[in-house]
Amino acid sequence: MGNERRPLFEAVVWVGSSRGDLREFPEPVQGKHRDTKALSGFGGAGVLEAIRDFRGDTFRAVYTVRYAGAVYVLHAFQKKSTTGRQTPRRDIEMIRQRLRAAEQIAKEAER
Repeated sequence: MGNERRPLFEAVVWVGSSRGDLREFPEPVQGKHRDTKALSGFGGAGVLEAIRDFRGDTFRAVYTVRYAGAVYVLHAFQKKSTTGRQTPRRDIEMIRQRLRAAEQIAKEAER
């Protein structure tokens, strides 16, 4: 009662292999991240990316908060490209595919 705070999101939904992929990251990278940014090409701040550098490697987790009640983790990967900061095309396509799957899961959860 009183000052109790309800979580903004009640669930985390792992789409595809995202949970297993994240668990393969080095342990120091798996923790909470304060710094996130909107992933460009997805129409605003509905798709977010957490980026963490560790020992010269870059690790990314992409998630969406577009659907009520849950955070949908779409993709977790180690960026392999040695040039530029741009997310590789195959990873963007994976994110798009899993975003569509997250939308379906959210629709089914509403029923």
